[in-house]
Amino acid sequence: MREQDPLIRVKNFEEVNCGYTLEQALNESERCLLCPDPACVAGCPVNINIPKFIEAISAKDFRGAYNVITASNLLAAVCGRVCPQETQCEGVCVVGESLEPVAIGRLERWVGDYAIKEKWSNVPHIEPSGYKIGIVGSGPAGMACAADMAKAGCDVTVFEAFHQAGGVLKYGIPDFRLPNTVVDAEIENLRKLGVKFECNTLVGRLFTIEQMRNELGYDAVFIGTGAGYPSMLGIPGDSLNGVLSANELLTRCNLMRAKEFPNYDTPLPLGKRVAVIGAGNTAMDAMRVSLRLGAEKVYCIYRRSRTECPARAEEVHHAEEEGVEFHWLTAPVEILDDGKGNVRAMRCIKMELGEPDESGRRRPIPVKGSEFEFETDQVVFAIGTNANPIIGQTSHLRLNKRGYLAAGDDLATSMAGVFAGGDIVTGAATVIEAMGAGRKAARGMKDYLRIRDIETGSVGEAGIETFFGIDLRERNFARIRAA
Repeated sequence: MREQDPLIRVKNFEEVNCGYTLEQALNESERCLLCPDPACVAGCPVNINIPKFIEAISAKDFRGAYNVITASNLLAAVCGRVCPQETQCEGVCVVGESLEPVAIGRLERWVGDYAIKEKWSNVPHIEPSGYKIGIVGSGPAGMACAADMAKAGCDVTVFEAFHQAGGVLKYGIPDFRLPNTVVDAEIENLRKLGVKFECNTLVGRLFTIEQMRNELGYDAVFIGTGAGYPSMLGIPGDSLNGVLSANELLTRCNLMRAKEFPNYDTPLPLGKRVAVIGAGNTAMDAMRVSLRLGAEKVYCIYRRSRTECPARAEEVHHAEEEGVEFHWLTAPVEILDDGKGNVRAMRCIKMELGEPDESGRRRPIPVKGSEFEFETDQVVFAIGTNANPIIGQTSHLRLNKRGYLAAGDDLATSMAGVFAGGDIVTGAATVIEAMGAGRKAARGMKDYLRIRDIETGSVGEAGIETFFGIDLRERNFARIRAA
């Protein structure tokens, strides 16, 4: 796929990957073997019928390809850009056993972009069910749940704490990876389904989950607030000026438009030598944003080796091309003061890898006597996130030992009619996994409300006896007037 030149793109926030041309999309679609038992479908958290949409591209039925994707996923242009396809659908592609796997993600993105350009949307006939649904959080999980409940005829309102809808898609992912215009276009399709968005609404402060159920009249509630509470190392000096989390850096730049200061009045003081701790996708975003904001040098400090790096290979490659300097097997132990409360340097220690830990990656072990000073004037922590405690503190929902919401197999919480999914339940995961959780929660909500689920053809648990395809529990009598 075509890309911006590294020397040019590092000075702008325009998208790095330029997308397939029509010819490239048609050529790539021809590589799909159209497997009769496709592993790629099972590898997709929302089970998109991948061979069917690729076959439609080959036949130049682009609207048909869009229809296939949106039957499972309304955010094709988003997921085609940010999903880790290499570990999901493409990771199990049989073509990949001997050649490069079919570029499923790039084809999905191409279809999504084509649909946005043509202003396509799929709005089915919706018969109102009379139920009122509240969605807390407008990220991927909330949007997926909202779409399915709107299609089921429910009156759906999504509450978002920030001033724009989109959740992590807006505040956490820079424009050069996921343009805001793409997110806005996908949100507009939700509005066409009748979904309403209420921004600047912090649930747990303006009103509680219990009040949504009891006083505000919501028949069911879905919580998809994500896990946006940053983790810090807790080492000496981490409260100095010049130390911040990747979440703060990205939110200020992406959502609050600090990259356009002073046209937007969000300040973002940036050092000349920025050290980012961590090597996940968020760390890569923080480093690449720092370069574009004017940092002279940007460093990645990671306690394991490149082999254990959790970021997508493409993101690491792009960061290297743009000039990020990687320091593998290195861990900070202290942030040093310049005597005025600002960051002067870090004291780091070299690491070596031991036996695998519970994550399956080799455990980093400090090398005695290997401490050294690392010059930097800004430190950004990108070492993971936790659940924001507001929902747990202001409701009586049961939490697990890590502070995330506890939910059952159908994603029902400990409060009747309240469901939860995505990062607020599992911890940090991918966009498509969050969407899969949102759709799973919607199925649970429909069962709870006794709404017929068109996808499963049932109104309750599987295995119920049917008569001419109708659940026997739905049998009723109708008055007939004789002529």
